[in-house]
Amino acid sequence: MAAPQRLFDIRRVIGGLFLAYGLILTVTGLFDGAQEIQKAEGIRINLWAGIAMLVVGGAFLLWERLRPSDAPSPSDEQE
Repeated sequence: MAAPQRLFDIRRVIGGLFLAYGLILTVTGLFDGAQEIQKAEGIRINLWAGIAMLVVGGAFLLWERLRPSDAPSPSDEQE
């Protein structure tokens, strides 16, 4: 289980949001119709943007896992 100080690490929040939105866009891109693809000039933009967001979200979570933030040291006033 994650330590309380790491629970709300901003990298985890950003990575999770990128993964969630990336998954939504990837699924949407897989089921785009011909009209949507034609609007984007033949590029499956939802699919490519979703894949890119999945990669970025994974990078944020990997970064958070490999370089965890240290807990702040207690100040002299609290002692």
